[in-house]
Amino acid sequence: MDKVELRARLDFWQSALSKLRAAYLALVDGGVKSYVIDDRELTRFDLPDLKDEIEDAEKKVDELLAELNGRKPRKAFGIVPRDW
Repeated sequence: MDKVELRARLDFWQSALSKLRAAYLALVDGGVKSYVIDDRELTRFDLPDLKDEIEDAEKKVDELLAELNGRKPRKAFGIVPRDW
């Protein structure tokens, strides 16, 4: 993946992350009962889901920043213990 595409993805996820954080703070402060991001309406009951989405977006931003800085993306693998 080239740096232009990585930069575009990073910009997208950073803007999404800022919107998610703004929604979370507005709902936590209690100033509003619901919050709208584009066509999606969130209420105080959505706070746990919203927190999970923020954590996922933060991980994605971190991964893209690492790729832009020359580090390879993490590869997940599993280890199966065996008893010989």
